[in-house]
Amino acid sequence: MTTTRTSSRYISRSSARHAEPSNRPTPYDDMPIEEVWKEYKASPTEEIRNFFIEKYLHLVRYNAERIYARLPDEVDIEDLMSVGLFGLMDAIEKYDLSREVKFETFCAPRISGAILDELRSMDWVPRLVRHRSSKVEQARQQIEKETGRRATDDEIAERLNIDEEEFQKFRRDSKAVGVTSINRKCFPSDGSRDLREIDVIKDDAQASPVALLQRRDLRELITKGLTRAERLIVILYYYEAMTMKEIGATLDLSESRVSQMHSSILARLKAQMQHRMRELEED
Repeated sequence: MTTTRTSSRYISRSSARHAEPSNRPTPYDDMPIEEVWKEYKASPTEEIRNFFIEKYLHLVRYNAERIYARLPDEVDIEDLMSVGLFGLMDAIEKYDLSREVKFETFCAPRISGAILDELRSMDWVPRLVRHRSSKVEQARQQIEKETGRRATDDEIAERLNIDEEEFQKFRRDSKAVGVTSINRKCFPSDGSRDLREIDVIKDDAQASPVALLQRRDLRELITKGLTRAERLIVILYYYEAMTMKEIGATLDLSESRVSQMHSSILARLKAQMQHRMRELEED
């Protein structure tokens, strides 16, 4: 989460930092705040708006920190402040003096609402799915608290007053809610660097060095004692997945000749393996 979006407008992380109060004196510092609001509503200017932004920026940080405390580590508080700043600007534009409500009270829900809206827009899981997942988890916790043992699926379905088919739908939805970041901290390490999920996650696409060595040794064992043409037939057929016709075109041999040589190679390998097995039994 490095750049946030609200109402098709963009503000970077650095923009939130640059919005910190400048501490430079303004003509409105010594004026009653009610008079400043009246002047702004009568004649809105960028100078007064910037004055309000600096004056109430602490409310953005307060609401951002309050929401940030419940979020994963990978979320940056500066990004939340960037979005909250839009909420503050929107509150400044829509503040109505005639309602006689303090601006701090008026703007707080708009700042937090802007932050929460942005977080929801980043969440790929539909709200209905999260609602179902929450209902299942609440029912599970209630049953386990009452019985002191692990809740069964039938008990949860009965507690939710739904049939088995509907419960299975709830279960499928709840499995889709588990989203995590591969950059979040996995667990503290003994060194100076914390381990992240990306450091410990298994990569099934990565070949095992041991398996590669075993595969190479097996190839050398199988092709040992074969002629160059026979060795190529074994490698191209079993390791490169080429057909007899393709091998024949590569070695300038007919398909029938390649097939004949392949059968002869298998017969010899079988005889060698049987001989090797007898030697091992005698030993």
